[in-house]
Amino acid sequence: MKMIALWLGLAWAVALHAEVVVPQGDAEIVETLPSALGDRAEERKWRRQWANDPRNPELAVALARRYLAQARAQGEPRWAGRALATLRAWPDPERAPDDVLLTLATLQQFLHDFDASAQNLQRLVQRQPRHAQAWLTLATIRRVQGRYAESDLACRALAGMTDAALYAQACAAENAGLRGDFAQARAALRRLVAAPRLSEATRSWLFTTLAETESRAGNRNDAEQAYRAALRLQPDEYTRLSFADFLMQAQRHADALPMLQSMPRTDAVLLRLAMAGAQLKSSQGERDAQEMRNRFRQAELRPQSRPWHAREQAMFALVVDKQAERALEFARSNVAQQAEPMDVLLLAQAAHAAGRADALRQAAQLRDRMGLKDARLDALL
Repeated sequence: MKMIALWLGLAWAVALHAEVVVPQGDAEIVETLPSALGDRAEERKWRRQWANDPRNPELAVALARRYLAQARAQGEPRWAGRALATLRAWPDPERAPDDVLLTLATLQQFLHDFDASAQNLQRLVQRQPRHAQAWLTLATIRRVQGRYAESDLACRALAGMTDAALYAQACAAENAGLRGDFAQARAALRRLVAAPRLSEATRSWLFTTLAETESRAGNRNDAEQAYRAALRLQPDEYTRLSFADFLMQAQRHADALPMLQSMPRTDAVLLRLAMAGAQLKSSQGERDAQEMRNRFRQAELRPQSRPWHAREQAMFALVVDKQAERALEFARSNVAQQAEPMDVLLLAQAAHAAGRADALRQAAQLRDRMGLKDARLDALL
């Protein structure tokens, strides 16, 4: 597939038109490379085995998933580039084994190449109509794109599978909440979270979905209770970041800060530390902001990462640098790639700060076209 070759070429190259960073001395750090997670000896073993048998789909998928886990943990797309490299023996997705195709689609999802990911998932479900993971991932991608009707179709495909019934119901409930059917979504999610014999991870995920639904409904107290229930079960990074965003939207930056400070300093965490610090006017916040600027500058040297960071760039420009027009530019670029409620809300916030009526109309048109209902967004539009 040409996409793979393109990504592999870009993953390790500097853009031709990017500004060259010239160190002023031997002690200057140009960039800090991320360290690998887990057992390095085990990773070397996997790499050796794959290098000796690169057409073995089990080896390729296992190594690719390991790299993807590192990419997710560190918020670092270059690990995803390495993962793509392990799948290079299958340049034609039509001929790729099922697990290879699913892994490729998941990597494309991570890299925000949503259309290509959805296309590969559709290939997979045509081969395997009862492939629950493929349908669930496809439902998620269409939801991220703001294409709720297509997400519904994938949710309904899950409904006929006994082992995926809970995910099908949660999938449908989340979409109902996005459309403003808050009572229906709330009832379904509360029923699911009360089901017996659920793992803590599953129950935490359901509570987080409920929290985000209540937040869009404007029910802050109920949202906070659901977030805290999720975090008591499993304080994963996604839930903690979502809760931090919730707290900061309520101007509770001092409450968000301790939770953020306890997390690894990924780009997503550092961004929010800088945002909270800017609002609290702390000296540590200034240092965090400068570190974030350095990371953005490094990311600019990798052209494939620019759309991947558009949301973060918009948030930073709006909250930390107070550059509303620049934030609006990034927010517009971001909604061209993805249209989660947070993305549409960010567009509206940047438009409001910049005093741009045309951009506010764009946000309103996008909201209406999607059928999104969000009390926070409605308050701005």
